[in-house]
Amino acid sequence: MNRIRRWTVPALAATALLGSLTLTAPAVAATGTDTVAQAQDLRAAAPKITRAEEIRRATLWLTADAGKPVPYSQHKTWKDGYRQDCSGYASMALNLPKPAPNTVALKNNGWTKPIKMSELRQGDLVIKANSDDPDHRHVVIFDHWDSGKHSYQAYEQAGHVGTRHTSHSYGLKDGDGYHAYRPVNLTD
Repeated sequence: MNRIRRWTVPALAATALLGSLTLTAPAVAATGTDTVAQAQDLRAAAPKITRAEEIRRATLWLTADAGKPVPYSQHKTWKDGYRQDCSGYASMALNLPKPAPNTVALKNNGWTKPIKMSELRQGDLVIKANSDDPDHRHVVIFDHWDSGKHSYQAYEQAGHVGTRHTSHSYGLKDGDGYHAYRPVNLTD
């Protein structure tokens, strides 16, 4: 599914001179700007996965870099073809098509459905996608509640640390922008 770029006369002339460029851009996996049809096709290609398999896959990146966590990057992909950012990591764990939906697409393009924080189960996602600044968007993979449900354990790919399993309270404080979502390709 290719999208046609709009070209100016100088750009067309340069393209004709180079001879090796095309007028179409390759399809990408469900970014925040994909069409509804593209997102539907990609979601249909996502295999069903159990919660246990998702968590098994999430743990792989904890030691995948010669015994260390996969380093964080918004620009690089890991050896398995997934972006090394938070949404690339969540998508890898869910076995979604590569290079994978970004945080906004995970929330908005039908990859997940909203649930209440109290309904979180292992493998569900906690997402903050409503920010104009990509550095203030994030997604974590819920693992289990800590004692008293004032925090929870989650897997994440975080700047400066890479992959980790840690305690969070995202979504438990009103107004922090984090909300709970259930991936639609999860099976029980």
